[in-house]
Amino acid sequence: MIARDVIQQRQPGFQPRVGVILGSGLGGPGGLADQLNQTASISYDELPGFPKAGVSGHQGVLRLAHAGGTPVALLQGRAHLYEDGRADAMAIPVRTLAELGCEALVVTNAAGGLDDDMQPGSIMLMTDHINFTGQSPLFGSLGDDRFVDMSAAYDVELRQRILALAKGMDVDLHQGVYGWFAGPNFETPAEVRAAGILGANAVGMSTVPEVILARHAGLRVAGLSIITNRAAGLSDTPLSHAQTKTNAALATDNVQRLLTAFLTGYGT
Repeated sequence: MIARDVIQQRQPGFQPRVGVILGSGLGGPGGLADQLNQTASISYDELPGFPKAGVSGHQGVLRLAHAGGTPVALLQGRAHLYEDGRADAMAIPVRTLAELGCEALVVTNAAGGLDDDMQPGSIMLMTDHINFTGQSPLFGSLGDDRFVDMSAAYDVELRQRILALAKGMDVDLHQGVYGWFAGPNFETPAEVRAAGILGANAVGMSTVPEVILARHAGLRVAGLSIITNRAAGLSDTPLSHAQTKTNAALATDNVQRLLTAFLTGYGT
């Protein structure tokens, strides 16, 4: 039995329109999943091909819920390249969302900020990304559809909707390019300087594989980064995952408000 069948057996007739991947600080107790009208909760352990959530702050649970009249699927946690060297670790979860009927995917993450005006607690709407790892979740795929056009990876219309919502809520929403590094070690100051020269506004260790997989599956994509620290060399504060989780909480309320409004109004 495949993951889609398990989900459909647990919640017959449920067809999500939007999938959301909740990164560090957003998928825990009291987070977005707990704010919505839930219909089912399924551990990744029950879903064939779903990864183990191997990082603290990632629960490893699929939540099916409604945001207003919009059915949504929330992935509480992700697998990362640095856990087992697989760029395609999230392939089955993302493809399962598409098989269930999702039209769009919203990705979230914690990131280190490069811009002076993006202090910890800031939120950045992703406009593009740079893949510094050289890895792709489509390695080994067959057929011509593996040659995915990434020229508009982050959907312009979805970005405009989120920007309008942020303005109406008086939420300061930055925009910028996310740079993906492999991790699990944080970047060096030299790597951060190089990333900035090449056009990155924030750096992190996730998200890009899911965006590639989503575009391969025909999903529209929007992405939000919570700036949890100044990137290496830009602050005297030592970098750690504990800092990431703590500072993610600074923006959690605003991100949850934005996502709830976006999901509730999706398709209207």
